[in-house]
Amino acid sequence: MSRPIQAVIHLDALAHNLQVAKQFARQNVPNAQVYAVVKANAYGHGIERVYVAFKQADGFALLDMAEAKRLRALGWQGDILLLEGIFSLQDLLDCHQLKLSFTVHSTYQIDWLKQFQDSYPQAQFDVFVKMNSGMNRLGFTPEAYALAWVELQKLRIVHSLTHMMHFSDADGERFGESGIDYQYQCFQQMIEQFPAPMTVSNSAAILRHSQELQSDIARSGIMLYGSSPDYPLHCIQDWQLQPAMTLRTEIIGIQTLQAGQSVGYGSSFVADKAMRIGIAACGYADGYQRISPTGTPVLIDGQSSGLIGRVSMDMLAVDLTHLPESGIGSEVVLWGKASNGAVLPIDDVAKASGTVGYELMCAVTQRVPFSIDAGHMSVDHVVALKNAAANLKAECSAEYF
Repeated sequence: MSRPIQAVIHLDALAHNLQVAKQFARQNVPNAQVYAVVKANAYGHGIERVYVAFKQADGFALLDMAEAKRLRALGWQGDILLLEGIFSLQDLLDCHQLKLSFTVHSTYQIDWLKQFQDSYPQAQFDVFVKMNSGMNRLGFTPEAYALAWVELQKLRIVHSLTHMMHFSDADGERFGESGIDYQYQCFQQMIEQFPAPMTVSNSAAILRHSQELQSDIARSGIMLYGSSPDYPLHCIQDWQLQPAMTLRTEIIGIQTLQAGQSVGYGSSFVADKAMRIGIAACGYADGYQRISPTGTPVLIDGQSSGLIGRVSMDMLAVDLTHLPESGIGSEVVLWGKASNGAVLPIDDVAKASGTVGYELMCAVTQRVPFSIDAGHMSVDHVVALKNAAANLKAECSAEYF
């Protein structure tokens, strides 16, 4: 029998969360397109696993050429946007062959387009021009943006241009004011002279600011996977989102502590009374955070409990003192949905661990087996999904599915 730890991907939840994104994104722009962001292997969920649930998206957005190839291999024929753009002249050939859209954020990328045009004059690209409106990562400064736009307009191989920016503080306030105003005003002023579609909304902007933003293409990311982008201001229940991943394991050992006895490395937890503890088959080699402190929430047989002591490589301890019916084989949910329907949001676990839900879901390691909860999805769809993954190159299917 295999070690009992498992990560479960809930397809119904993924599809539901995509519909929530569409409802919010279209409040101000009824025909807004909603792209599913699947970077970082779909936030750790696996592109091949989530694909069926996201097929109703208007497009996909990601970073890596290899991930774009995997989407095409799965049969996706719609738009795929490379969020960080191209990293070499060679990438343009791949974009041409795979029919990919991409971001242009620097002049060197425009130079590559000019070179590529000389060799492939019949190529056609849909380009997203990114403005650095205040986040100061990627993008043309407002002063340089107009020149870049005009340069791109001149190129025969540029089929269409879309304005693009990314909010730094859409999940809250910035210096006591709205988190989006300072960037959005700058962006609006600059693009007025160049009428074209625009994409500005990430998950936080979709949920918090859709009624005030003009975003023809919304880029829904973390919200699709059942994490609230502005937690703790709002939890997933506030946004009607559902957890899309469950990390669960079982109790494999029971110990009884007396007052003064400790558990785990470093004796970081010392019992102040008699306690019954369970040892669960999960540790930091599975992706669970070593820094998660005593009290980090877990569900035991669907009942609330907490972590005890230091997380080790392969095991962790949980408090069973108040759960006399729980024992060997009892279900331990580290985040997600218990068998009885109880939910432990990943954001609650992340907060206790001093991190964010993004990091937890992306950190689950390859030694953890994944399974798919098809829910109401057609069994035929799931079988087709698995067959498509099996037909990918060995290095992709073995590593990601």
